[in-house]
Amino acid sequence: MTQQKIDIVLNKYFDAPVRDSVWGHIYLRPAFESITGSIPFMRLHRIFQLGPTFYVYPGATHTRAAHSIGVYGLARRLLQNLAERGAGEWLSEVGVTSFLCAALLHDAGHFPYTHSLKELALRTHESLTGDIITAEPLRSLIGAAGADPDMAAAIVDMDLPDHGNAELRFYRKLLSGTLDPDKLDYLNRDALYCGVPYGLQDVDFILSQVHPDQEYGLRLDPPGKSSVEALLFAKYLMYKNVYWHKSVRCATAMIKKALVYGLQSGAIGADELYGLDDQELFALLAKHHGPFFELGARVRNGQFYTTLAEVPFEPDLSDIPERSLCEAMLAESFSQKTGKPVHPAEVIIDVPGKVNFETNLQLTAGSLIIPGVFEHESVHTFEKSLEVLRVFVEPALAESLAGIAIQDILYSSLFLKKPVASP
Repeated sequence: MTQQKIDIVLNKYFDAPVRDSVWGHIYLRPAFESITGSIPFMRLHRIFQLGPTFYVYPGATHTRAAHSIGVYGLARRLLQNLAERGAGEWLSEVGVTSFLCAALLHDAGHFPYTHSLKELALRTHESLTGDIITAEPLRSLIGAAGADPDMAAAIVDMDLPDHGNAELRFYRKLLSGTLDPDKLDYLNRDALYCGVPYGLQDVDFILSQVHPDQEYGLRLDPPGKSSVEALLFAKYLMYKNVYWHKSVRCATAMIKKALVYGLQSGAIGADELYGLDDQELFALLAKHHGPFFELGARVRNGQFYTTLAEVPFEPDLSDIPERSLCEAMLAESFSQKTGKPVHPAEVIIDVPGKVNFETNLQLTAGSLIIPGVFEHESVHTFEKSLEVLRVFVEPALAESLAGIAIQDILYSSLFLKKPVASP
């Protein structure tokens, strides 16, 4: 594909601008405008990007739709830069357009209410996205844009076969990597709407430092190393202060506990959780009665549980059934200590998942490729500092437990290693 042809495909001259609060004008050709007007994309306008985070940061009411358009805009800028630096040798017009469709629709199958459903025994949102992209109406709309729906789906869902297509594998690395447009958009967008400085990135400089690489997707000029380090540190700070703020974790854990019970009891089927928006999720929980399902109404009304304890942990309680057993054991222990019955729905153990700060981004020094841009010790420190197990309880129960030595109960019920006191 010649550079002239790439310029025509990516040229914004005849495209309509969408005014974005983060990036300014993002240009959409008419065929892409039709995609954003489809029913599957419209659902993303009804899903908050950060779920319950607005209870802590009131400005965080931006949506998956705005984020998706932002990712499309950055993907277009990234590809234009890479094409000018040699990627045009292996790009095709259909491939470029398919990549842009994949960027625009990468969250089409995303669950509502941020990551409340992430640990549940459900299909991945990437696989759901692949199905949505290859089904109507998007299949026809993507085809009308000059793209291949099957290729776009395979760029998002890496479990789909690549059929030996090197161009497709290149796009996968661009859409999911250390400097991918998804991460560059959500860090900047989330920071802006939360009103915090941590996530802001110098995207213009980053884009000026990258080069295409068929094997790794991107290579980075040495001056860009500090930008990657800043990005990974920003990711750490956003997790510490925003994504994993204790109130955000509490709201997410409450919704998750209600859904775990619903699935385990058979009151809710897995298929009922696909294709929902935020309000439809709350409506689904409201159809059912009992202490577990009441957690949904409490979250919707901002009535969160109290943080009873925070302890460092080794991720041994990541298994939901084992965690549910420990929650029941804690409820029984609290009942014995207070002399009052404690329902298992009143106790929640929150165990954060693994956050990956590793990068295999390659640095270039002339013709030499230097692997890695972040010290392993720094990455390990980031990860360990985020590994905090929290126990949330119903506020009245927290009051009843005041003055009771909670730590001993926790370490015995949660099978954690009690820290050895310093001499």
